[in-house]
Amino acid sequence: MTDALLEKIATLPTVNGVYQFKDSDGRLLYVGKAKNIRSRVRSHFGRHEQLEGRHKVLYRKTSDVEVIVTDTETEALILENNLIKQHRPRYNINLRDDKSYPFICIKREPFPRVFPTRRRINDGSRYFGPYTDVGNMRRALRSVRQIFQLRTCTLNLSERAIAQGKYKTCLEYHIKNCAGPCVGYQTPEDYDATIRRVEAFLRGRTTALVEMLESAMRQAAEALRFEEAALLRNQVAAVKNYAEKQKVVTDTPVDRDLFAVATHREEDVASAVRFKVRDGKIIGKQQKILSGIAGHSEADLMQTYLERTYTEAAFIPAEVFLASPCTSPEALEAYLARRRGRRVLLKVPQRGEKAALMRMIETNARVVIDDWVQQLVRRGEDRIPFAVRALQKDLELPRLPRRIECFDISHLGGTGTVASCVVFQDGKPRKSEYRSYRIRSVADGKADDFAAMHEVVHRRYRRVLRDRAHAQPDLVLIDGGKGQLSSAVQALKEVDAIGLFPMVGLAKRMESLFIPGEPDPIFIARQSASLQLLQRVRDEAHRFAVELQRRQRRKKALHSELLDIPRIGPKRAKDLVKTFGTVRKVKEATPEALAAVVGSRAAASIGKYVKEKAKSPKPGS
Repeated sequence: MTDALLEKIATLPTVNGVYQFKDSDGRLLYVGKAKNIRSRVRSHFGRHEQLEGRHKVLYRKTSDVEVIVTDTETEALILENNLIKQHRPRYNINLRDDKSYPFICIKREPFPRVFPTRRRINDGSRYFGPYTDVGNMRRALRSVRQIFQLRTCTLNLSERAIAQGKYKTCLEYHIKNCAGPCVGYQTPEDYDATIRRVEAFLRGRTTALVEMLESAMRQAAEALRFEEAALLRNQVAAVKNYAEKQKVVTDTPVDRDLFAVATHREEDVASAVRFKVRDGKIIGKQQKILSGIAGHSEADLMQTYLERTYTEAAFIPAEVFLASPCTSPEALEAYLARRRGRRVLLKVPQRGEKAALMRMIETNARVVIDDWVQQLVRRGEDRIPFAVRALQKDLELPRLPRRIECFDISHLGGTGTVASCVVFQDGKPRKSEYRSYRIRSVADGKADDFAAMHEVVHRRYRRVLRDRAHAQPDLVLIDGGKGQLSSAVQALKEVDAIGLFPMVGLAKRMESLFIPGEPDPIFIARQSASLQLLQRVRDEAHRFAVELQRRQRRKKALHSELLDIPRIGPKRAKDLVKTFGTVRKVKEATPEALAAVVGSRAAASIGKYVKEKAKSPKPGS
């Protein structure tokens, strides 16, 4: 980034608007919106040395910043979305499966047709959708055609053509699927009333639709139009039957949208789902995959999905519930209120039935992203996860860190010191290759993590280098800061392995990374897939080490009580624990079962010990 560009950023306006990052050829790289343009742009590049891979590249490529000032944040939101749709900048979050989903169209024409389409034309027609599940769209359309008598032909039903008798009734009329508007058997007013009912049906307003149909049925019956009343009665029954199949989520006949996102940082993708609730019933689900999410929080992803959804949606509900917060709820509420013509409630339920419902939506989002990733794996077993590729870029490693080995030390006040070594291959744990170590060089009761780390790394890689068949790591991760890392580096020097295995230390404090030979830590963005991979490996090494240490203490405690029994030494205690599992089960065992393990005399000694223990008074009695 040039000095001239830095000076330009320093003089950007401090008002609402949209900013655009462009490269030296004028290509659009990124579009964003802000209440304060200067502050937001500065935040992108304030500490570029801490940027993670994707944002580092954006920083290096940006040669110019252009801004468009707007009167309100809502206008900035609309403009940002229009620019993203038009230009699809590389570094914006991408709705990866943002293909042409179908809509149900009510065509603007005399006696409107109702049909599916993938193209929205700004000709006054009304569109319902988009339907990400084509099966749901077809079921809805089939129900419309079964319940309501609508024409399916493409005839030009102008008033003049009908008056001249240009058309004849077809089979659809004779099987009662159409009321015959082509020959004047149905008036435009009557057909428009049917279209209004279809609109209510497609919006999920089944309660209002049933009331509308029942009212028309009573009027027809009072006017002695019994055939028409019977048709309306059948339509009421069909609509009620359709509504009963929908999942009821609230007793209140409310219109509500429910949103959730779930991330998969290793693959740099996320899923976003939307459940549509109309009249208190779930009438449909939409889902999309978002890619290019590195460095973006769940709030960013939620904001992006909400904006893309409602800039296209034909209908705005009264309430919008989110499983997690978005970044700019005020601007979004203002935009939705403008579209709806009245206030729209946007909130994140925290407790009760609504919170439980949002957890269900979150589970659906997680299922969607897990299924997506599994499909990726099935399409290519040798795919390298995004997190592994990102880690190579962020740490500037000479090769992909497909095999990562991580070490951690665990003890209790300096006693029972153990070390763990866990192995991750292509971002996934290889538990069959985990190894545990009892530390010999540190006296029991003395806490010395540096010496313990030196010992375990020395032992591990001395053996790895001796055994040529042993897999060698692409990256060695040390759980700790500069001290632990220095001890590990010294161990590699002593086994002539320095330079063979790239090594890095991950300190819990500030999640800072230490590189051998570098005095200062480096930082990777907390939301980055690469840092989250390192954290997952580090946490697994810590879990395994703590589990080893606890198991060792438990075993020692078991053995210590058995060693109080005459004729029971370390070997017999070990055999008893191995056979019966716990001291309690040893005490409950029959003399014959004990004798089979340690002999009759030792078994009798155990029986005597148990009896004396039972007779002795308990503490506090």
